[in-house]
Amino acid sequence: MSTAEQQQQAPQEIRNVVNFLRNSKAGLKNRVGVLNGKRVDYFKGKSAVKVLLSPAYAKTKNTPKVTSEAEAHTLLHSIIPFAFFLRVDRGQPVGSASSPKIVQINQMQLFKPDEYYAWFYEGSQWTNYVGGVAMVAVTLAGVMFPLWPPILRLGVWYLSMVLLGLIGLLLVISVIRLIFYIITIIVASPGIWIFPRLFADVGFVDSFIPLWEWDLPKKKSKKKKSAEKSEKAKNVDSGAATPDGAVVEVDDSGVSTPNSRSGSRAATVEEVPDENSS
Repeated sequence: MSTAEQQQQAPQEIRNVVNFLRNSKAGLKNRVGVLNGKRVDYFKGKSAVKVLLSPAYAKTKNTPKVTSEAEAHTLLHSIIPFAFFLRVDRGQPVGSASSPKIVQINQMQLFKPDEYYAWFYEGSQWTNYVGGVAMVAVTLAGVMFPLWPPILRLGVWYLSMVLLGLIGLLLVISVIRLIFYIITIIVASPGIWIFPRLFADVGFVDSFIPLWEWDLPKKKSKKKKSAEKSEKAKNVDSGAATPDGAVVEVDDSGVSTPNSRSGSRAATVEEVPDENSS
């Protein structure tokens, strides 16, 4: 029996679970491997368990309920006979260390959180079909542009001019803000940026807010400060030099004795006469 025939025999609830796991929005961490010379996606068992216990899966409809890890293990094990995914053994990389690793199908098919499972199901293909049709339609529309009505061609020309104008305006603003920053960094250090968030990962309106801003260095976060303090404390505990040049040594009894180059004292030895000597 082929893999496609096995998958067609799966109940609808199982297919819904598989479609959810295969969806990129589910958050399942897929990796790329090589099986019999072909690239395949595979995942680790514990990652699938985590996805089934997520709030996103709890909101799905017509799927088995999962409230514990044991139920997730049972559900994932029940999917294996339908060959949507199969247990595989991961080997060495094909080439360098960053290359995809070779995977081989394991004869013992069962679910374990620490094992790897390769996908033999591509998920719902309707988005690919719609995208393919849209791509063909856009290509045909571009090829048949000379046959468009004059009104449509004129509208496309105006639209293209508007887009080119916006791109040119963005370039002009970028050059002007750079020149203004160079002038202000000389005249009024540390300099002023016009539209400081112009190239930030924000919305279109937020890119132009605020209008200007001083180019001040970013303040260190509290986490960095605490990390620096902890490093200094470790240095002191390990006997590292302190800022004033003193070195702290700790003996076996746990008593700290300062040893400074400027205030060191020489040790003296006295001879004590033996009482029994005559």
